[in-house]
Amino acid sequence: MSAKKIADDVAKATMAFKGLRVTVRLVVQNRNAQIEVVPSAASLLIKALNEPERDRKKEKNVRHTGNVGMEQVLEIARQLRARSMAKTFTGTVKEILGTAVSVGCTVDDESPKDIQKKIDDGTIAVPPE
Repeated sequence: MSAKKIADDVAKATMAFKGLRVTVRLVVQNRNAQIEVVPSAASLLIKALNEPERDRKKEKNVRHTGNVGMEQVLEIARQLRARSMAKTFTGTVKEILGTAVSVGCTVDDESPKDIQKKIDDGTIAVPPE
């Protein structure tokens, strides 16, 4: 297995996440390497913001001030449900909203913290998986 071939495969697999830091799982069997992209909640949220690509080496500490819809948050929560530590799907949605707070974006033009409170109050009903 050459390092160049593995690096090329990783670059090809992560083209959708260009300009973002994303985890890659490398599975080696019988001297064949398989690349599996394991995106985090933050990288999926930033991708959902549809921001232009940036060079991480030149632009540091970028605040992502975009807006994400609640449907996109639910879709991201469905993708990450298997890796979530929450017991229920509602807990996974609240994890994604917490990540939105740390990224700096809003959800449906509201603060993600306010939406978390509305989910706790029962004002917003989270559908089952």
